[in-house]
Amino acid sequence: MPVRQRAALTTLLASGALLLGTSVSHANVTLTQLSTDPFTNSSSQHATEVEPDTFSFGSTIVEAQQTGRFTDGGASDIGWATSTDSGATWTHGELNGITQWQGGGSFQRVSDASVAYDPKHGVWLIASIPITASLGVPSVVVNRSTNGGTVWSNPVTVTTFADQGLDKDWIACDDTASSPFYGNCYVEFDDNGDGNRLYMSASTDGGLTWGPALRTANGATGIGGQPVVQPNGTVIVPADNANETSLLAFQSANGGASWSATTTVTTIKSHADAGGIRSGPLPSAEIDASGKVYVAWADCRFRTGCKSNDIVYSTSTNGTAWSAVTRVPIDATGSSVDHFLPGLGVDRTTSGSTAKLALSYYFYPNTKCTASTCQLDVGFISSPNGGSSWTAATQLAGPMSLSWLPSTTEGTMVGDYFSTSYAAGTARPALEVAFAPSGGVFNQATYTTAAGLRAAPKTHLSVLTPTGADKPVPGVVSDHAASTLPLTSR
Repeated sequence: MPVRQRAALTTLLASGALLLGTSVSHANVTLTQLSTDPFTNSSSQHATEVEPDTFSFGSTIVEAQQTGRFTDGGASDIGWATSTDSGATWTHGELNGITQWQGGGSFQRVSDASVAYDPKHGVWLIASIPITASLGVPSVVVNRSTNGGTVWSNPVTVTTFADQGLDKDWIACDDTASSPFYGNCYVEFDDNGDGNRLYMSASTDGGLTWGPALRTANGATGIGGQPVVQPNGTVIVPADNANETSLLAFQSANGGASWSATTTVTTIKSHADAGGIRSGPLPSAEIDASGKVYVAWADCRFRTGCKSNDIVYSTSTNGTAWSAVTRVPIDATGSSVDHFLPGLGVDRTTSGSTAKLALSYYFYPNTKCTASTCQLDVGFISSPNGGSSWTAATQLAGPMSLSWLPSTTEGTMVGDYFSTSYAAGTARPALEVAFAPSGGVFNQATYTTAAGLRAAPKTHLSVLTPTGADKPVPGVVSDHAASTLPLTSR
């Protein structure tokens, strides 16, 4: 981007000029703030929001994120923002009944928001994991909205485990009217207290009640699973293994009555992102109208010596056979740029050679940086043809200093996962943008683009780069030792 534009945005970020209801233009993109942290409890960090997820259906988009991040896990509550006009305007608030800070809940904290919609029952759902004062995570819950996503119920319990070790929930619903399991909703989570054992639970009544927590057929362990549902009702769940060294997948063809054994999609080669930022190769999964599944993650296999990460992806039509790992051509493999924390979006009205893909991601322009020198940016790239070629990348936000981000026991944080959703044919990424703290208070909140971003060549997204010419570097391995213990990221 031109130096003048970058300098102008740096001035705005440093001054903390963006407030709720205002916007800023960066290159050809204007960002709009979706929500703000209203809490003042002294036990967590304010004003902070991290880790947004989104889902869209028709002209409605619902976003949810952690609000008021605690250093050692979870947040004061889950915040939400809803648009009923394809992202033109937004309403926002906080979920009631989970934590003691909002609506009389009994838990001290909550984490890992995920959004889904059940059109059969007309219900929006936000799943999360409440956290006790002693940092136990005994349950997965869902809050429901039957009015289009602006009024939310108190939480319904999906499941409770005695070991209080649950982590990384994710929710999806079957929204195809011709599916034999239309209206089923599925929640994935893992039990860190049992080596990150993977579980699934299903609901057939709009999230009012939930069936038993079921393991995969091989009792697999993993983390960060994201279920997607094909038009025929088959549920496919990509997930990392328990220490994020390989990508797995499993499925159900009987409405969640049972789940298959896991298939190994590929090993993961990951670069440790500089500066102590909290990041990792968790998957971002989406599906097109035909039922083709796309899974993206951060991986260094195309970089000599694993010196930085690209965003890569694999696809499948059945959850067992997967395509070769392909690099998104954001920049040349010889560049100094490090890419991580992808939020993949697929226009679910498109498929095949005309499938629209959109990818938001965080990046360092120079991977050789430190906690005091790293400059964190947000990028966006898209494909109008199912990944055969990609538009030129554009920068949505940044640069941000890592000292502007809230701290956690796993590093400074914008999130473990991100999201991009399509509405009215355009992509709306949800991202966390931070500004310089003032008076000891952070200034990090959730933003989206004021206008949708298109996957067809337009103005600053005009250059198309073919995919598939890059080959993995032989012998590349992760540049850091894998954890010997099951990972947990709450």
